[in-house]
Amino acid sequence: MPPHILKTGGTTWENRHHTFIENIDDLSEMWNSDNDDILQGYNEMTASIQAEIGQGIQHAKTMRALGGGWSWTRIATNARGSMYSTKYLNTRFSIAPSLVPGYKGDPQDLLFVQCGTLIYELNSYLERKKRALKTSGASNGQTMAGALSTGTHGSAFDFGAIPEFVVGLHIITGPDPAHSIWLERKSNPVASRDFASKINAVFTGDDELFNAALVSFGSFGFIHGIMIETEPLYLLECYRQRVTDLDALYRLMETLEFGNNSILPYPDERPHHFQVTLNPYDMENGAYVTTMYKRPYTTHYSPQDSTAKIGIGDDVPSFIGSIADALPGAIPFIVNGVIKNQYPLFNKQMGTRGEVFGDTELVGKLLSAAIGVPLHEVNRVRNILFDLNENGAAGKFTGVFAFRFVNASTATLGFTHFSPKTCVLELDAVYSNRIMQYYDDVWTRLDKENVNYTFHWGKENGLNPARLQNAYKERVDRWKAARIRLMDPATLQVFNNDLIRAWGLV
Repeated sequence: MPPHILKTGGTTWENRHHTFIENIDDLSEMWNSDNDDILQGYNEMTASIQAEIGQGIQHAKTMRALGGGWSWTRIATNARGSMYSTKYLNTRFSIAPSLVPGYKGDPQDLLFVQCGTLIYELNSYLERKKRALKTSGASNGQTMAGALSTGTHGSAFDFGAIPEFVVGLHIITGPDPAHSIWLERKSNPVASRDFASKINAVFTGDDELFNAALVSFGSFGFIHGIMIETEPLYLLECYRQRVTDLDALYRLMETLEFGNNSILPYPDERPHHFQVTLNPYDMENGAYVTTMYKRPYTTHYSPQDSTAKIGIGDDVPSFIGSIADALPGAIPFIVNGVIKNQYPLFNKQMGTRGEVFGDTELVGKLLSAAIGVPLHEVNRVRNILFDLNENGAAGKFTGVFAFRFVNASTATLGFTHFSPKTCVLELDAVYSNRIMQYYDDVWTRLDKENVNYTFHWGKENGLNPARLQNAYKERVDRWKAARIRLMDPATLQVFNNDLIRAWGLV
């Protein structure tokens, strides 16, 4: 059976968080063929995608590849355009015999995955091979291409965002054979030209193009395949504790100097994962600090209860939607009650990455915004949040503030680009107009105080051309120039959408 691109008849689409509905022209599901030759089936789908792009050019229609539907923004949609669900495009295979002689890594680290592969599916597959991802988000219902293309920030303190373990991209940039591109960094060669020819792609080694394409939210063409670097399977030793020495904790959040720090489980060891969650209505009992430490894999451990509603790695969005928005006087009591029951402390819980960070089941309707800030701004931003919570026009925030830390991204528009590490501030709350107003008040205050910050591309944000330029400066022009180099004008129109126009990226 050949690959199928099936029109569903759908003319609306709603994101997973139920925060918006987009009116579209049509929604299609993409299915691989049942060909026993995986490579041949993959190439047949490439040809089908190119035919769809040709139709888009011919009829002046836009198209967007749809992943897991996790984004709070309309980044994966376009009003009156065509959307293509990729979740059944989940082929994967190794390429060890087709490496370039100069590859610097271990061939067994490499895996080629199709765009629609879900992160939690990938975790399960890798565990069976005694391998693991180097990082992932806290909730892993995203597709690989979707998580990559929005720069999902990951959960590994000394690594970086998901784009950092990607070393090659198969991008379809038009309807003709010459528009099937195998893209990797010239400075870090991985696959041979023989591999590129096997997937019917033109080999391109270019650092600038590659770094721009990593975080491109569906605007650089259709990302069909992704080469990732994995590592040997490991365990995470996990803790969540209350820390009452807030002065010491706030210093740590700005310096990240872990040596001889008695407030964490291992005073002299750098954690693999470090997150601070502040409940503004219960600070007298301390902050919630989640740390994880990387350990060699062994079968001698007790995994977490798979039936538990909230897992070890599940973050605030897994339950915050269960909070009902309320009158300002009741908000502290409601938030405290839900946090106490749904955000448990734990001590020396063990699990693989896939077991710790699973496919979160969301409850209720919620909002999530996230910004990246440089380390020296962390405590200034924290003070702004607490001040607006007490004195802002929007009133009290029906949620909590979480701070996570990752290495700087190499992606041109990676929102975690602040070096050497970026603090990702997550603002998760119930869905309401008042919370949207609180977000707007935060962004306005950060602008007024000249705080350098970026927005998570897939979450609620206040992006506009001025804020984009302030956040990325010359990177904006470099990204736009790379996009023009990669696609001809007709194909550029197919992969434009309303949001990147509003942001000033077209």
